[in-house]
Amino acid sequence: MAEGLTTAGLQRLSSVAEHHVGDTLVPGLVALVARGDEVHVEALGSLSVGGRPVGRDAIFRIASTTKPITAAATLALVAEGLLELDEPVDRLLPELAQRRVLRRMDGPLDDTEPSRRAVTARDLLTFTFGFGAVTEMFASPMPWPVIEAADELCLATLGPPNPVVQPDADTWISNLGKLPLMAQPGERWMYNTGASVLGVLVARAARQPFCDVVQSRIFEPLEMRDTAFWTTKSERLATAYRPSPGGLVAFDEPGGTWSRPPAFCDGASGLVSTVDDLLAFARMLMGDGTPLLPVELVREMTTDQLTTVQKAYGGLGEDFFADQSWGFCQAVLQSGAYGWNGGLGSSWLVDPHHDLVVIVLTQRMFESASLPQVHRDIQQAAYAALA
Repeated sequence: MAEGLTTAGLQRLSSVAEHHVGDTLVPGLVALVARGDEVHVEALGSLSVGGRPVGRDAIFRIASTTKPITAAATLALVAEGLLELDEPVDRLLPELAQRRVLRRMDGPLDDTEPSRRAVTARDLLTFTFGFGAVTEMFASPMPWPVIEAADELCLATLGPPNPVVQPDADTWISNLGKLPLMAQPGERWMYNTGASVLGVLVARAARQPFCDVVQSRIFEPLEMRDTAFWTTKSERLATAYRPSPGGLVAFDEPGGTWSRPPAFCDGASGLVSTVDDLLAFARMLMGDGTPLLPVELVREMTTDQLTTVQKAYGGLGEDFFADQSWGFCQAVLQSGAYGWNGGLGSSWLVDPHHDLVVIVLTQRMFESASLPQVHRDIQQAAYAALA
């Protein structure tokens, strides 16, 4: 029995996880629950339908669970004095200087007004810089002009990850700079794009490709050996599936998109990882940033950064901010827990008050903005297992 976790609780967690595994459900998963120095792992199912068994070291595409890692890399450069949280990004990202802003998010691209202020690194970290995904765009019967333009420019920032179409970082940020912002900087929370821009900002501040920055500042110090923007370890990489009316359909296979370096290392959604690597990252934050970050920056990253007005717009659905808010590139729950999920099948939850980490990696894409039942059930079972 893991310290602080009951035997009955861990047996129940195993049963809950196994209930969700199957060729038509979740082909395979790895679930990790850690409390203190004790770690419990369930590795169930197969890396692909009918394929090899999943091991604890299985590699998964973590999609938006990339975001907190991007925030930590940004804060590492803040600690080094290469960035300031409230400095305008214009010095390093002239493509985002003197922005125009749409008068209506769904309006024509030439119906704009001047930006009231410059974009800052804090705006990017809190997803309030004025561009990103919002609920209204998904409810619209017709694509908004800004969405069509973003697709034409191959930004891949308002939908699922798509490294294949994204150009190199300089071209990507240049293309984003051709579009008006969708809202005034600081006005409202808008999902995803802020983390992608952070990758470019960090690379320019460090004068290194973003993949090298996270490698030297995050992965090497924490010994996250299997976390990267691509992997050659195809024998351990799970096939990614998307659900369809006819069953699961392969979205990306081990020799596919994530098996080679992308042109754009996307700080919003590009990483692959394992449960043990993500546990190392969680323990760094729970340990007040040691050995990577000053404690004051960790506290900012893991506490509510939004105003009541910013939250009033809703987020991803009208109940999005009912029991959570947003820190730096991750959700912050009213309970004090924090973390974020990846739409290709991952969830990462850190609860410092209970000294608890819960990580669930699957290869089944989410079907909505809501966390799938398998993740919710395993998280609930983890809390129920607390002594």
